[in-house]
Amino acid sequence: MTLRTILLAGAALLSATSASAEERLRSPGGRIEVIVDRAADDGSPTYAVVYEGRQILAPSRLGLDLDRGGPIGPNMEVTATHVRQGEDRYRLLGKTDEVLKRYQELALDLTETGAVDTAPRSMRLFFRAYDDGVAFRYVVPAAGSQDAIGLRGEATQFAFSGNYTCWGLNLGHFNSAHEGEFDPVSSSRIRDHNAYDAPLVCETAPGGPAFAIAEADLRNYAALYLAGRGDGGPGAQIKLASRPDDPSVRVRTRVGSDLTTPWRVIMIGERAGDLIESTLITDLNPDPSFDPAWVRPGKAAWDWWNGGRIESVPNSGMNTATFMAFIDFAAANGLQYVMIDEGWYQGAGGGGVVRPGADVTRHVPEVDVPRLVAYGRERGVGVLLWVNWRALDHQFDAALDQYQAWGVAGIKVDFMDRDDQQMVDWFHRLLSQAAEHRLLVDLHGAYHPTGLARTYPNYLTQEGVLGAEYNKWSSRITATHNVTLPYTRMLIGPMDYTPGGFRNVAPGDFQSRFILPTVQTTRAHGLAMFVVYDSPLTVVADTPDAYAGQPETAFIGAVPTTWDETRFIAGEIGQSIVLARRKGRDWYVGAMTNEDARRISVPLEFLGSGRFAATIYSDGARPTDADIETRAVTAADTLSLELKGSGGAAIRLTPR
Repeated sequence: MTLRTILLAGAALLSATSASAEERLRSPGGRIEVIVDRAADDGSPTYAVVYEGRQILAPSRLGLDLDRGGPIGPNMEVTATHVRQGEDRYRLLGKTDEVLKRYQELALDLTETGAVDTAPRSMRLFFRAYDDGVAFRYVVPAAGSQDAIGLRGEATQFAFSGNYTCWGLNLGHFNSAHEGEFDPVSSSRIRDHNAYDAPLVCETAPGGPAFAIAEADLRNYAALYLAGRGDGGPGAQIKLASRPDDPSVRVRTRVGSDLTTPWRVIMIGERAGDLIESTLITDLNPDPSFDPAWVRPGKAAWDWWNGGRIESVPNSGMNTATFMAFIDFAAANGLQYVMIDEGWYQGAGGGGVVRPGADVTRHVPEVDVPRLVAYGRERGVGVLLWVNWRALDHQFDAALDQYQAWGVAGIKVDFMDRDDQQMVDWFHRLLSQAAEHRLLVDLHGAYHPTGLARTYPNYLTQEGVLGAEYNKWSSRITATHNVTLPYTRMLIGPMDYTPGGFRNVAPGDFQSRFILPTVQTTRAHGLAMFVVYDSPLTVVADTPDAYAGQPETAFIGAVPTTWDETRFIAGEIGQSIVLARRKGRDWYVGAMTNEDARRISVPLEFLGSGRFAATIYSDGARPTDADIETRAVTAADTLSLELKGSGGAAIRLTPR
């Protein structure tokens, strides 16, 4: 994954610029234009975004509020502009294998005017225009080698050009597990006391164009929330969580370091579904500093969701015999890993609370981790271990050394439930040090993704999603929720939803239960998740007993977790989704609907030349039934799928 950034324009263009001059930046294909001006009442810089000739963001205020000198942005003049063209090539584990992205970049140097008692402060604004979106960031240079910069907040606005229909997760407060529904909301109803998570997805008109507001390359900073503009107009402004050690500021730089914000990102597409194909969030992150050839994506069997029950194992549960059976199941069904959840280490069992004396470097006698690692290695199955983040942090270096010595494949780190600057820094420390120990990482209790998958390919998935675990204690995991996620949360990074519940019931028959839970969608709807949902590490939720003798289990074993190509076929937010993905010459299609039954046509033009065998898993007579058929198809064919309410279909297409 070697970054190759090519400057296509040669040297940067430098020019003295009038303080009132308007700057325009077009994407390489000309679809998107950014207009930067000083149109705010106080002379602050503003930007507007135009897509295919239509303004989707009106002039929107830019600026920061620093602890020394107050707001920076008002009464500044542009002293120079820098323009360049760039091209990135990199490898990605996820929705596509190889990324090639071109962009145009504009940098503006700004200096305060009218300062009398103090030296004028300066700031640089960077804008990038891609054919699938826009990004911008601020850089405030350090005042001196002995000074640190404190940030009290941002004045960054996203002023909508109309009252758009949006979908967002209003967490309402800072610091949480970032788990909830993305509900529709009129943009004029987004209030300044709200705290919406990223992404906020909006349609400018029924069917599009659509855009999503998010962030990328988050480091040495606090994670983004979105609230109403506060001036009565439709749109949003940025809010940030305070530092736990100093609530007066959101961000504090290291002494002598510049203040660099994350990229503020607006993903743009003709339809909301087009955003699914975008790699813009990872495009804006740096390449890894290590060779990730050892990273192996895949699927994992798991004990926690299903209660660790295996009929063939007497007294099954948190013990070595049970996990040997899970390893046998994984090896027999094409799964690469087994996840051992809470209870394996000394003093575990407190969930988000660390019990006195907890020791994440010592396994309990009932779970012999080295023996399980050796047993799995003989069968080609790696072992993943769950750990509470506070307990890990307390023994950080010793724990990672021990896991590497045991030969553990990776760790699932849980209950961070924070997104302030210090926790963001901890994420980077964890992923960097885990890479040095050749450990994969699954983040739970995590803030929204920001493109870390490019910088740390060992970070394969994360929570920060309302997933299948909620079936154990609620009825919130509906088909509508499931078909909203691809257009919202999934746009910005992998999600550890944990699909694969095989105890399917109709919504009217659903009752939550903690052990051996059920799901209120059909078997085919669940299979489609393995295609639709991005997660290079996909954790398979149910017990081996649930999969034994089921013909659909073969699909779970065969479906990849990383792809060479992704194509949005059809669907609308909260209604339905049809997605096609390619691995090598094989194609997979996932189709899901909400509670409404519908017929969906799937043109197979994406297949290209040749004949293919299409194995189709569609809704059967009961929620647990899937009708399975195989037929010959070509690119000239169109498949007609009958989806039952809360149903779906999954298709594997292989060359003949």
